Amino acid sequence: MTEKNLLEKRIFELHAAVCKTLSHPKRLEIIDLLRDEKEMGVSEMAEKLGITKANVSQHLSLMRQQNMVKTRRDGVAILYSLANSKILVAYDALRKALKEQLQADGKLLKKF
Repeated sequence: MTEKNLLEKRIFELHAAVCKTLSHPKRLEIIDLLRDEKEMGVSEMAEKLGITKANVSQHLSLMRQQNMVKTRRDGVAILYSLANSKILVAYDALRKALKEQLQADGKLLKKF
């Protein structure tokens, strides 16, 4: 296998790992929160998401392992933010495609 093929294979593996990390609705909600708030602590996220701090921390841990979020210490608080704004490009593109699909499905249903 050539070096290029090995690199491509590794990229597919990383791509799949990121998609797997994004496969939970709460993690997608976290991305949406961080888009608007830029930085946020676990307690605030838990309140806005309606889940426990422990649950938010578990999701953030997985997202951090995939370099989707980063942290910054502010005194005793740890604040989370998106590690790369390009995550939003992929997030937005998929949401737009899904909304278009739902709209198209809705139009199809109206015909019957």
